[in-house]
Amino acid sequence: MFGYVIVNKSELKFREFDVYHSYYCGLCRSLKERYGGKGQISLSYDMTFLVMLLTGLYEPEEGVNRVHCAAHPFRGQPVRRNEFSDYGADMNVLFACYKCRDDWTDDRKLTRLAYEKLMSGSLKRIGLAYEKKVRRIDSLMKQISRREREGAEDIDLMAGLFGEVLGEIFAVREDQWESCLRSLGYYLGKYIYVLDAYEDIEKDLKKGRYNPLKARYGGPDFDGEIRTILTMMITECCREFERLPILDHVEILRNILYSGVWYRYEYTKEKRKAEEKGRINE
Repeated sequence: MFGYVIVNKSELKFREFDVYHSYYCGLCRSLKERYGGKGQISLSYDMTFLVMLLTGLYEPEEGVNRVHCAAHPFRGQPVRRNEFSDYGADMNVLFACYKCRDDWTDDRKLTRLAYEKLMSGSLKRIGLAYEKKVRRIDSLMKQISRREREGAEDIDLMAGLFGEVLGEIFAVREDQWESCLRSLGYYLGKYIYVLDAYEDIEKDLKKGRYNPLKARYGGPDFDGEIRTILTMMITECCREFERLPILDHVEILRNILYSGVWYRYEYTKEKRKAEEKGRINE
């Protein structure tokens, strides 16, 4: 999930970006208080979206203050925190550990294995705090790993499994909004999985790693085909989002879903075009 669910800063007002960044800083503080410096290493902008989404929907009591930290030692940064900052921190660590496990499996990166071992105690606490949720997520992640080992090429199946993972994380409560949040997370998860495969296809082919887009790569309109799939996924995601009665910071959330999530696709597409042009001119 890391690095895909971000804002398009150029289309935000200065005040809006300050608000967005204050939730990011709030997530950072929650990670530090709950997991120490090793937890802060996992900090990402992606989970900030979830914190803001749940905050806008449920409108919990919120603390706003200024904090000095190592990254900003001279000027205190505005920090917004509430119960969903802590939830986001827990899910951030959970996701980071799964990512480390995946990186170890793919590339045998010792740093990733070491981090997962370092966070083993924290993982146990998260598993106890969200027993049903973590058990479901773990089952889905194991299914994804098994299908990847089998070389599954059904991109809709693989993306759907990851979509269920994210849907489980987004459905924070069993209430009238559970279904909508679960669907929003599901389609966003599918979008992320497809985009991740699109971004990594050349590197995965070169290293002989699994990628569900391998059979499609090199087709006459590979970029266009992937964009169509991504558009379908994010359209459904946005449809679910618009059903939620969110007023606070709604324009920031729309900036992320309607614009920010496309940054990595456009960047990857243009990078490939430039590389292909360079090869032709050689």
